[in-house]
Amino acid sequence: MTNSFIIGGGGKEITSRLFVGTGKFSSHQVMKEALEASDASLVTVALRRVDFKKPDEDILHFIDRKRFTLLPNTSGARTAKEAIFLARLAREAGLGDWVKLEVIPDPRYLMPDPLETLEAARTLTQEGFAIFPYIQADPTLAKRLEDVGCPVVMPMASPIGSNRGLQLRETLRIIIEQSNVPIVIDAGLGVPSHACEAMEMGADAVLVNTAIATAQDPVSMAGAFKHAVIAGRRGFLAGRSEEKMTAQASSALEGMIRP
Repeated sequence: MTNSFIIGGGGKEITSRLFVGTGKFSSHQVMKEALEASDASLVTVALRRVDFKKPDEDILHFIDRKRFTLLPNTSGARTAKEAIFLARLAREAGLGDWVKLEVIPDPRYLMPDPLETLEAARTLTQEGFAIFPYIQADPTLAKRLEDVGCPVVMPMASPIGSNRGLQLRETLRIIIEQSNVPIVIDAGLGVPSHACEAMEMGADAVLVNTAIATAQDPVSMAGAFKHAVIAGRRGFLAGRSEEKMTAQASSALEGMIRP
């Protein structure tokens, strides 16, 4: 199946190349319907939004854990130390060993800290976590994270929540070309065509949150992203034809009847 791929040395199959975040939705019910429409198999959840004291009102109550694989994230962590603490908390709470690593000290532009991210990733992989690090589109950092054992790397397309699309496409191309692990384009994708383009570039998956959650119709937008990701992946596998600087007739001119 073109929409499935394997993550990690253990060989876990992910059945959808669209990952979906759970922030910014107008209600948990709208989020639930959007997740179902997206047909995603992996869903990210900020640990700071989980309320274990009120299970019926908690966000996890609205996520079908038999259908979706949870990827808790360390959103809100400003240092490696804080991110490590949150990852360990997720494991102790029974949310598993897969963690999306976010270390963001910058409150205005929300740029992830490369040094703190690498430090946290190194520590947590040594403790048996499967770390999905969110990073700036830095090819060198992407390789360093791969080298310390991250089974996935998640470079940004543009700043979080900006909806500006693939502003960093050239460095993203390098990351995709050089990587030996799945690359998930994360942050900044604003419309389905952005996701389609990312998949056409050869990305293994994309993660979308704001563009779905804040759309006028989040459920319909989730469905649109689903189809865009599938189309982009199929286009990549089909192999695009060569770009040319001049026009090329689609029908041969030889043998044409002329007056």
